[in-house]
Amino acid sequence: MPAAVPARALTSASVPCEPCPPSLMPRVTSSLVVTGRCFQQWWSWCWGCKSVVGINCGKLSSTMASRLVRKVNSKEGEPPCKERRAILLSPVGKIEISGCEKGLHEIKLPKTSVLPSSRAESSAACEVCEGAEEMTEPLTQCAAWLRAYFCQPARMTSLPVPAFHHPLLQRESFTSQVLWTLLRDVKFGEAVSYKQLAALAGNSRAARAVGGAMRSNPMAIVIPCHRVICSSGQTGNYGAGSPMKEWLLSHEKLQKEKSA
Repeated sequence: MPAAVPARALTSASVPCEPCPPSLMPRVTSSLVVTGRCFQQWWSWCWGCKSVVGINCGKLSSTMASRLVRKVNSKEGEPPCKERRAILLSPVGKIEISGCEKGLHEIKLPKTSVLPSSRAESSAACEVCEGAEEMTEPLTQCAAWLRAYFCQPARMTSLPVPAFHHPLLQRESFTSQVLWTLLRDVKFGEAVSYKQLAALAGNSRAARAVGGAMRSNPMAIVIPCHRVICSSGQTGNYGAGSPMKEWLLSHEKLQKEKSA
């Protein structure tokens, strides 16, 4: 855990905030001011590279966090990313993808409390229904990759993984190491426990930190956090809901059995 850093304002309208209260330590290691409001954060802002380097602990909403990430994607002196968005209609509902010319910013799944219909498997499709006219190359690659994931998994190995342009994946940290390890080592149709993934990433005692890395994953499905399950065999939590995680795991198992 990095040492606490002094709070600084991101806008001229912001004002300095008080240090994090002891009750929030040690998880909280810095404070962040956004338009005059104070949010407790850990690994929030790197003043050397001028970008977000960590995850909020809950007082900064996921929406605000994602907006903040988009604003600081570019290096100092460069113009902000020109973000484009597209919506894909898939067997699990509408998937929103966003990115710029340099890479993907986010893949966002719809949250659901109900499993998609089993009929979706036999009529699987994944087509762009909004934003097709302004898609960048990384978004086009992402759409093709997701289409293969749902419809023709055998083609995935011949398709390039889209470039990522998200600060969490662009610098050295345990979270970044976990996510890249997951992408590289846990293949379609496989599953790994939080503890096993921690060991693969170099720290077998960091299962809890792996759980935090899964929650912060900005690239759902492509970086397959749905393949990380509990040691007991239970699927565990998932940002888009446990039914979504179960559906994705079942989809991969069925497709793997078909190709065997």
